[in-house]
Amino acid sequence: MSKTIAIVGASNDRTKYGNKAVRAFKDGGWTVYPVNPKGGEIEGLKCYASIEDVPGPVERISMYVPARLGIRMLEAIAAKKPAEFFLNPGSEDDALTERARELGLNPVQACSIVNIGLRPDMYPDE
Repeated sequence: MSKTIAIVGASNDRTKYGNKAVRAFKDGGWTVYPVNPKGGEIEGLKCYASIEDVPGPVERISMYVPARLGIRMLEAIAAKKPAEFFLNPGSEDDALTERARELGLNPVQACSIVNIGLRPDMYPDE
């Protein structure tokens, strides 16, 4: 069975890391659930409007939104009980990290793409 990931802040804009992550995790063999309030489709995958809409449990949640938005999503993220919760560069913030820990999450402040042995620069902007 493949690993599962929800990418919060997924994007159709191929220059954004929220898009590069979708492509990288797909290439890495993960089941990818893009999350963006616009919904629709990203890189051929159904996009979910919120983390609550993602079906079933997910092993990893990777955040690509600013901390001021991410902090409002933490309770829904904690309810998914992910084994891993990544705060990618630009998402991290002391208040968000502290609140995540209060909710039982163990935030990892690192690039989740690099964590699986790939690099964002492997995914062109076009």
